[in-house]
Amino acid sequence: MPRSMVPLVPLTREQVFAQGALAIVAALLFAFALNLMVLSHLQHVVSQQQLTNTFREQLAAGTAPVSEGAFDKTLLPDGAPVAIIQIPSIGVNEVVVEGTSSATTKNGPGHRRDSVLPGQQGVSVVMGRTAAYGGPFSRIQELAPGDAFTVLTGQGVQKFEVIGVRYAGDASPPAPAAGQSRLILESARGAAFIPNGVARVDAQLVSTVMPAGQRQSAYATLPPQDKEMATDTSTVWALVFALQFFVVAEIAAVWAYRKIGAQKMWVVFVPVMFLAGLLVADQVTRLLPNLL
Repeated sequence: MPRSMVPLVPLTREQVFAQGALAIVAALLFAFALNLMVLSHLQHVVSQQQLTNTFREQLAAGTAPVSEGAFDKTLLPDGAPVAIIQIPSIGVNEVVVEGTSSATTKNGPGHRRDSVLPGQQGVSVVMGRTAAYGGPFSRIQELAPGDAFTVLTGQGVQKFEVIGVRYAGDASPPAPAAGQSRLILESARGAAFIPNGVARVDAQLVSTVMPAGQRQSAYATLPPQDKEMATDTSTVWALVFALQFFVVAEIAAVWAYRKIGAQKMWVVFVPVMFLAGLLVADQVTRLLPNLL
């Protein structure tokens, strides 16, 4: 019998279920990869433009934050702009936001709440991503002692000079003396999307030291998701709802395929499935390390 005339054997119920499950997994993996490697960079650009506009307006009005409190004496929310860091030698020009959770560093480098702002007396810590969401700190390991950069805050332009780069196990430089200011830049170490540690760049302020604003947070009281290489599980509930939405959309698409045909089903449900997949992918990225 010719091969073309061999009768097709219908799939069993188990095979149909397995086929559908694999299709769902493949769609989610595709959406996750698309979001992480392409759309996350677009989201970063949009967020940075909005933050730049907001921070420039605050600087012009003299309301830019200089402590953990806002101008109206309320606690700064996560994601509020606090500075603009410019490192010409590695192409960094980023708005720094308050907070360092994975959800916050999607928008730009994050200032760790328990530390002073850059340029103020004491030690300031700014954490940025290496690969996803613009990867603003992807090249900080290229910095060398003597390299200069600036940070614009509500107290003016602060000028820094790099002391050195260090990794896990390396000795830390001596603590800054009274009346001095130091900035530590942190990001993931290793290949893109495969971090194997934390890289730190120490820089010393070489311009006038600014007075430190009041901080209510301490390192011991920081939420776990705000520390180096931490993940954010505070919105797992949203991931559950996003997955439910995706599964419901998948079931509705199968039903529509049988009732109205493939052509109409594709027109109606492809945008819905695409949106559902991106919602799931966006929530999954929050479970990734905040420095990735």
